[in-house]
Formats: sequence, structure tokens, C-alpha cells
Amino acid sequence: MTAALRGPPARGRLRGVSGQVGGIEVLPFGFLLFVSVSLLFVNVWGVVDAKLAVTSAAREAARAYSESDDEPSARFAASARASETLAAYGRGGSRAVVNVPILSDFRRCARVTITVSYEVPAIAVPFIGGFGSSQQVTSSFTELVDPYRDRLAGETRC
Repeated sequence: MTAALRGPPARGRLRGVSGQVGGIEVLPFGFLLFVSVSLLFVNVWGVVDAKLAVTSAAREAARAYSESDDEPSARFAASARASETLAAYGRGGSRAVVNVPILSDFRRCARVTITVSYEVPAIAVPFIGGFGSSQQVTSSFTELVDPYRDRLAGETRC
């Protein structure tokens, strides 16, 4: 092999500072991209976690409603149980809405559907709170009033 095919000797190529900062402008862009993707994943996980919380709250509220003795106490028990469940998930407060319908005929085997909604902020910062446009996560659960419950009038006709 001749010297012309091999190129300049390594000593000559590695001298000087030319090319030393080539590519350093990509570091801020990479950092910005990393932060943006991290915030996106945190937001997605916040929505998934809120969905789990409202699903559990709706299920527990429907169970509390179906096991009550009368309609006013059933409404109170359902709202209280949903609030307790959301608080256990760390999702209580003014962002949560529990919709308990009023049944005109509270009887055995009556069907009730409880809906729980929660607003998830676009960006949630620990110790500061959330800001940005919010996304509403909703879940419903339907259950029958307990057909074998004591202290309810009427026969079981499910």
C-alpha cells in the first residue's frame, strides 16, 4: 500500500482544535427532547392512574348503594364511599365528581348506575399542583340493589 492510499499520518490528523465543538449544539436539543418525552409519559401515567381510581370509586359506590336500607342513606353511602376510594388513591378534592342518580322506586333488584369523573391536569408538578388544560376521565358501574337484603319491602323479582 502506498502512502497516497493510506492518507495522512495519525499525528497530523489529530493536531489542532478544528472539529472539537462539532455536535455540541445537539446536547440542548437532546435534553429538551428528554424532558418533553418524560413529561408525556408522566401525563399518560396520570391518566391511567386516574382511570383506575375512578373505576374503583364507581364500583365501591355502587356496592355501597346496593347494600343500603333506603334511598337517602344509599345516596349518602355511595357518595361517601366514592370520596373515600378516591382519597385512598390520592385523587380526592374538587376535581372529582360523583353522580348518584335518584331512584324513584328503591326496591330489591332495582338497577343503579353510578358515574365518577375526575379531571386530570395536563402537567402535574409535585408540591405545586397541576396546570394546563385538563382531561376528564370517567367511569360508570351498574349494580342491582341486593335482592336478599333485609329491611326492604317487596318480593325478590330479578
